[in-house]
Amino acid sequence: MRMLMVGTALMMMTSAAMTFGAMTSSAMADDDDDRNAQKLAMQGRDDYWHCLAREYSRESNQGLSEQDFGRSVAGACPSERQYYRVALLDYLAAQYPNIDAGAHLATANRAVESAQKDIVTAFVKHRPPQK
Repeated sequence: MRMLMVGTALMMMTSAAMTFGAMTSSAMADDDDDRNAQKLAMQGRDDYWHCLAREYSRESNQGLSEQDFGRSVAGACPSERQYYRVALLDYLAAQYPNIDAGAHLATANRAVESAQKDIVTAFVKHRPPQK
């Protein structure tokens, strides 16, 4: 139950990266593209979080230090991480086409880093005390 609560809280923290934009009725095709990009970005986020949650709950990680767990998380879930990054980039480009692609990449990278940092923080806060 605690994992579910932690996972839910962590997903909510990165949702800020995917702000919902207002859409006009004259751009129905663009609306569909925007909704699809948003859906894919949210799915990518969820898939990445679920993978990180599996990493969090692996029995073999329970004795790791914060630094070792952080390194483990940084290398975990490479396909989910990349899909999330690309889907978020596509969403940001659709929502904010006039903003430089480099800024979108930086935002997507910060979202991935934030997810990793949040799972490490949860790991440290919820691990049993050292004997």
